[in-house]
Amino acid sequence: MKPDSYDTIESRMQALLFLNGIGLFVAGIVFGWVWFFHLLGEIVLWPLPVQIEIDIPGDSRGFRMGHMEAITQGLLVMALAFGGQFMRLTRKQFQILFWSALICAWMFTLPAMANALFETRGLAFGGGPFKPALANDIIYLLGWPPIIAVHVLFAIASLGVFRYLKEDRKDKST
Repeated sequence: MKPDSYDTIESRMQALLFLNGIGLFVAGIVFGWVWFFHLLGEIVLWPLPVQIEIDIPGDSRGFRMGHMEAITQGLLVMALAFGGQFMRLTRKQFQILFWSALICAWMFTLPAMANALFETRGLAFGGGPFKPALANDIIYLLGWPPIIAVHVLFAIASLGVFRYLKEDRKDKST
């Protein structure tokens, strides 16, 4: 394939990646509030005269994981939005990068949040060394698309940056 057929990331794709990053941050904030109320065992928002006893199931390790997964994945898609300008890929490769990023980001985050609420890990079918449950098995199966997507994502991103650096070197030598 000729270098002329490589494109730069479209601004709309950058904006959509950035918007998804913001969406993941918002999901992380909301999940952080749920975690906060889980730890307190009540909804209390001083100085408001609201105090509602509540029992949110889950474990703190899982809440921490879901909260941090949202933040980490949000930063990843935001970085790809801006880092895309340093990639040279075909339009099709940018589309694969885009969808791989979204699959990776959302499907690592949402099941991690579900693990917190169901007190599962989703690391092995049947629970492995952890608690076996139907929720665990579903979360485990939902983990395969993002595992594949993250490998595709970084392979394509690496290729795009390599092409950019190769192109940049040629431009400076002429």
